[in-house]
Amino acid sequence: MTRQNDLPFSELFSAYAAGTLDAGLALLVETQGALRADIKDAVGQSEAVAGAFLEMTEPAPMRAGALESALAQIDALEASAPAPQAGGPVDDGEMDQLPEPLRYAIAVSGNHETWSTAAPGIHRIALDVGSQMEVELYRIQPDAAIPRHSHGGQEYTLVVTGGYTDSSGSFGPGDLAVKGPEDTHRPVGDAGEVCFALIVRDGAFRLTGALGVVQRILGRR
Repeated sequence: MTRQNDLPFSELFSAYAAGTLDAGLALLVETQGALRADIKDAVGQSEAVAGAFLEMTEPAPMRAGALESALAQIDALEASAPAPQAGGPVDDGEMDQLPEPLRYAIAVSGNHETWSTAAPGIHRIALDVGSQMEVELYRIQPDAAIPRHSHGGQEYTLVVTGGYTDSSGSFGPGDLAVKGPEDTHRPVGDAGEVCFALIVRDGAFRLTGALGVVQRILGRR
């Protein structure tokens, strides 16, 4: 397991500034930036650097009709995007506390009423943000535990509200934990406030122990 401060995250921010970052990770960066001024500043610096390199790039001629084509594609995207919807199965007061990028992602996903139960006291909802990765928002009640599991790839967990603790430490609002296939853990919601966590992963969620056996028998991830 790695905490964000242990990683050279300039590549992540640079990809975001260049517009090449996966949509799920872009949502994570935007949400964390809304929670932490240092992340917002780091992203801003990356955007400034990207802008400077763009200014230094030799301009290339545009093909005929390029502007009209780009505007038509933007219009098509806007027309196909679902309208934001309010409300949901979770207390509105809780949802109001989430950062704006995350609230918008929940709204445009169009499935804000399809929270599923992952374990006692654990609810989750898939977010459709056009990502190639799996993007979910978890709601973890105090003292509730996500079943022990490992990972088929990288898993990024951003705490939005409240907090959780596992064998690697405690994580609070704005903290980002990155885990890989070598990591196994059992996150438990901290006492007090409900924990909302944004999770982006590029590999399977693999249960361990008896639950893992059941998962493999059923053929589920």
